[in-house]
Amino acid sequence: MVSVAIMGHGVVGSGVAEILLTHKQKLFASLGEEIHIKKVLDLREFPDSPIADRFTKDFEEIINDREIRVVAEVMGGLNPAYDFVKRCLKAGKSVVTSNKELVAAHGAELLEIAGEENVNFLFEASVGGGIPIIRPMNQCLVANNVNEIAGILNGTTNFILTKMIEDGMQFEDALKLAQDLGFAERNPAADIEGHDACRKICILASLAYGKHVYPDAVHTEGITGITLEDVKYAEKFGYVIKLIGKVKKLEGGKIDIITAPMLVPTTSQLANIDNEFNGIMVRGDCTDDVVFYGKGAGKLPTASAVVADIVDCCYHLKARRHVFWADGNGENIIDYKDSECAMYLRVSGSDAVSKAKAVFGEVTSITGKGGARAAVITQSLRYGDFLEKAEELKAQGAEILSAIRVGDL
Repeated sequence: MVSVAIMGHGVVGSGVAEILLTHKQKLFASLGEEIHIKKVLDLREFPDSPIADRFTKDFEEIINDREIRVVAEVMGGLNPAYDFVKRCLKAGKSVVTSNKELVAAHGAELLEIAGEENVNFLFEASVGGGIPIIRPMNQCLVANNVNEIAGILNGTTNFILTKMIEDGMQFEDALKLAQDLGFAERNPAADIEGHDACRKICILASLAYGKHVYPDAVHTEGITGITLEDVKYAEKFGYVIKLIGKVKKLEGGKIDIITAPMLVPTTSQLANIDNEFNGIMVRGDCTDDVVFYGKGAGKLPTASAVVADIVDCCYHLKARRHVFWADGNGENIIDYKDSECAMYLRVSGSDAVSKAKAVFGEVTSITGKGGARAAVITQSLRYGDFLEKAEELKAQGAEILSAIRVGDL
């Protein structure tokens, strides 16, 4: 029997407990040992829980219990999760987590501590919820050099954009619907401003390229500026708009990483990933494109990934799984202004298309009804050069209503 503890009994934590209890025989058959929930840490009380007698409000009961070999951290946030996880690792307990903020901020340090203590720190559920991605990248794709990773990494924003695309909803109405259905928090900033997706692409980039990528080093844009007009123009051009986290390895070993809305070609495998679903494309030099698809959040999908890591830790109580990356200082990341891509522009003003052609050279254009507004797509260019040319266009009297990257996906 392996004793485990769960820190947090919210949506995901209660799902972890549920799976460990209801799938006990399935897990026993896989592991050959029973997984026993010995402690559940939460400040609230759950008298109706079948394991109500195992709840504690005192973290010290977990850290001081030598029988507890594996701890699941599903509290979220950095405080007190970071301190608790670090102390568990230093106490010789393996830790699994669904906390993408924790892994993105402190992954390198926690992996190093796990190595020193010969325990495991696993985080499959931190990216993509129930979608397997960390383990496949670390094992199944190990023979590949990963050239690029691009993904729809946030279900809330994907739901909102889907409603704008398919139902013609305005952004504010789609956001309210997402909140009413429980897909978006009351304060949705982490989702709609792109921070959640940024943390996830940072984790994948760290794993793929061996150096920790901190979120504050990654240029991040959200979807609050996307309008229904942009969605309609994108459709006419043969694209859909998605919030994309993307990292690409360049010659010389540096990486180009960004989180931003992008026009995705309707021919792309990512274009038809809708609603709250996530999709992650990994481009390997041997496999070419491999896409991982599924529910990126939710109680049981995320909990299933946490439980899989718990089982993995139980398998490897006396041996470490090789999941590791070194700390990083951002020197391997190019400035976002040096990144190259085509750009979509929605513009207004007299002869706006002609002026755009004069500034950007060859463009593809669509003129709106009445001719007062139009949209153009430029050729690929350095983003810093685009910003300069955009100022030139403004100086000629054209108003830029929106500017969105065009993804090569």
